[in-house]
Amino acid sequence: MSDVDEAVSRAHRDEWARVVAALTRRFGDLDIAEEAAAEAFATAVERWPADGVPPNPGAWLTTTANRKAIDRIRRESKRDDKQKDALLVSGDDPPEPLGAIDDDRLRLIFTCCHPALAVDARVALTLRMVGGLTVPEIARGFLVAETTMGQRITRAKAKIKAARIPYRVPSAEDLPARVSSVLTALFLVFNEGYLATGPDTDPVRHDLTAEAIRLTRLIRALLPDDGEVAGLLALMLLIEARRPARVSAGGELVALDEQDRGAWDAALIAEGHRLVRERLAAAAAGAAPGRYQILAAINAVHTSARDARDTDWSQVLALYDQLLRVDSSPVVALNRAIAVAELDGPDVALATVDRLEDRLAGYHAYHATRADLLRRLGRSQDSRAAYDKAIDLAGNTAEIASLTRRRNRLR
Repeated sequence: MSDVDEAVSRAHRDEWARVVAALTRRFGDLDIAEEAAAEAFATAVERWPADGVPPNPGAWLTTTANRKAIDRIRRESKRDDKQKDALLVSGDDPPEPLGAIDDDRLRLIFTCCHPALAVDARVALTLRMVGGLTVPEIARGFLVAETTMGQRITRAKAKIKAARIPYRVPSAEDLPARVSSVLTALFLVFNEGYLATGPDTDPVRHDLTAEAIRLTRLIRALLPDDGEVAGLLALMLLIEARRPARVSAGGELVALDEQDRGAWDAALIAEGHRLVRERLAAAAAGAAPGRYQILAAINAVHTSARDARDTDWSQVLALYDQLLRVDSSPVVALNRAIAVAELDGPDVALATVDRLEDRLAGYHAYHATRADLLRRLGRSQDSRAAYDKAIDLAGNTAEIASLTRRRNRLR
C-alpha cells in the first residue's frame, strides 16, 4: 500500500462519520450525505496521488463533499426547495443549535435509531452512517448475507426520508424509546473496533473503540440513571483496558489467558470496576440488571484476577446463567460453555457446543471454541478440522494467525 493509499484509508476510518454527520446536519438528507461523502473520497483517490495529501485531510474532504452535495442538489430539478436550503446554509451564518449536546454524530445516531424503523434496520443504518462500516462488515456482524443487509439499509434510509424524521437528539421523554437501539449500535461499532471482521483493516481499530466510548459517555450524560448505559460504558472500558496486550509484536491475537496483565490500562479498569459496583448496589436495591450490566460484571471478574489461573470461574458461570435469562442467544450459550469447560471439563462443554451447530455453523468463533475443546480432549484430527473451518470463516488477520499457530501445534 502506497503512502497516499494509506492516507486515504486512514482518512476514511477517521473522517467518514464526521463528514456524513456534518452533511446530514447541513442538508437534512442521509442519502445526499453518504453519496457526497463517497464522491469526496473517490476524488481524493484520484487527486491526492498527483497533488499530494493535503495538510488537513478532514477539512479537505468536508469541503469537497459539501460542494458535491450542492452540485447534486442543483442538478435535480425536482429539489428546488433543497437547492435554496443548500445555498442558504452554505453561507457564513452558523447553524441553529439542534439539541442540548452539540455533537453531530450523536444526533445522527438518534436519527438512525428512530422508533419508526425496524430494530435491525436502526442498528444496521447506524453502523453504516456513523461507524463508517462497509455493508460486508455489517453483514458479518449480523451473520446475514451482504445482499440482505444492503437492502435493509436502503429501506431504512428511504423510510427516514419518507417519514421526514428530524435530525436531532430527541427530547427527554423520547429517549427511552430509542436508547436501546442506540446502545446496540454503539456496542457493535465497538466490537468492530475491538476485533475487526474484515481482512483489509487493522486487526484492532482504536478509532472505532474510542469513538464508541466517547459517544456512550455523552449518552450517560443524557441518562445518568440508566443502568444499561452505565453497564455498556463499563463493559467498553474493561475491554478497552486490555487492548495494549491483545495483539503480539508479530501481529498475532493473544488470548485472554496468555495476555500480559501488567500491560492492561489500570485507570480504565478502575473506572469500569467503579461503574460495575454502582450497578451491583442498584441491583441489591431491587433494580434488575440488563444485558450490558451482566456482561460488564463478567469482564470485571476477568480483570480482577492478577493471573488467569486466579479467575473465579464459578462466578463467571453464575453470571452467564443470569445473562441467559436476559439474552438467550446462541452466542451467549457458546461463551457460557467456555466457563463450563473450566469447571466441569471440556467433554461436558463440548456436548453443549455441539448442540449449537445449527445456529452457529457460519460463525468462526463456534468452530474455534470447538477446536480448542477437541484439542483438550486429545482428539487432534477432529480439532484440526475445526480449526480449518474457523480459519476459513475468520476475517481478522491477527485472529487467523493465532488460529493457524494453534492448529499447527497439534500432533
